[in-house]
Amino acid sequence: MIRLESVSKRYGDGTVAVDDLTLEVADGETCMLVGPSGAGKTTTMRMINRLIEPTSGHIFIGDEDVTKVDPVALRRRIGYVIQQVGLFPHLTVEDNVGTVPRLIGWDRARVRRRTAEMLELVGLDQARFGRRYPAELSGGQRQRAGVARALAADPPVLLMDEPFGALDPITRDRLQGEFLGLQQEVRKTVVFVTHDIEEAIRLGNRIAVLADGGRLEQYDTPANLLGAPANQFVADFVGADRGLKRLSVTGIPPDDLARPPVVGTGSPVAEARGLLVASDSRWAVVLDASGALRGWVGLEELEGEGLVGDRAHRMEATVQVSETLKQAFSEMLKYDAGWVAVLDGDHYLGVLTPDSLHAALRRSVDRADGSPPEPSPLIEEL
Repeated sequence: MIRLESVSKRYGDGTVAVDDLTLEVADGETCMLVGPSGAGKTTTMRMINRLIEPTSGHIFIGDEDVTKVDPVALRRRIGYVIQQVGLFPHLTVEDNVGTVPRLIGWDRARVRRRTAEMLELVGLDQARFGRRYPAELSGGQRQRAGVARALAADPPVLLMDEPFGALDPITRDRLQGEFLGLQQEVRKTVVFVTHDIEEAIRLGNRIAVLADGGRLEQYDTPANLLGAPANQFVADFVGADRGLKRLSVTGIPPDDLARPPVVGTGSPVAEARGLLVASDSRWAVVLDASGALRGWVGLEELEGEGLVGDRAHRMEATVQVSETLKQAFSEMLKYDAGWVAVLDGDHYLGVLTPDSLHAALRRSVDRADGSPPEPSPLIEEL
């Protein structure tokens, strides 16, 4: 746990970098610090490991007030990852990763074991990359090595200062996904600075929006931040398209799924046609005997004799129920589909249509602020 209590940073010329900031980051959660340039994001983060000394206030890691401990010893038990990576250019990747464990007195065998473990954790093969120098790595590989070094001494707290900001979009997206998977495994308490609200929404459990001078405007979950901005500053910062951004943090609610007629692969064509006519439907979902999705069939295919399984079309657009409305919407656009089948593993649950997607998003926003949301124009057009 990290707790900041009325923390401020003021300089001699009267400049206020951070103004009376109070917030708490729960154990194992990721707090994203966002805001315009000059909002004190990096200053806030650097005060946690005392690279910058606060003017006033208290900073706790667990029950310990870190403003009263030796700053060098403090930094050795806090992982730190920056945009420029910060690897020592004259050391190999292995030696870089083992730097902090060596400094705190681990023996050589333990350092070697931990280095191998960390390189494997971040997806760098030790045999291939361990003896290379930072200049011999790509930008994404250097970032991975930087994360491995930050985690090597198993710190409870990880500070990340725009670690993916200098990477190309494809590498950045991949490393963001890897960070999410890594955090699920190691469950560190993370403070992460970014200028990118999309990155904050994707990676954060909670987001702190800072204004000029380090004033905290809102500290909330991504869903609540998008659904119920605290004021106009926050609304403007997260963007007028916050309804669309909310798609990425809203899960697929099974109760909002449409449930068109279902027919089995072994059903006679005539029986299936009768079902569609009786329900005034133009198509049906086709399942096998175990409930697994096998496609769809239209009324026009249900002529003559035979079995439904021989007439079914493959359903390209599918998502898992654990995914988000954004992923479902992407599948609709990718396949130019009017619906997306929602699965739990192989088991079919229902379909998400533009109407049901819109309804799920609106209900999600209603839950966030207790009032009807402003409609998103693009969603309304669906």
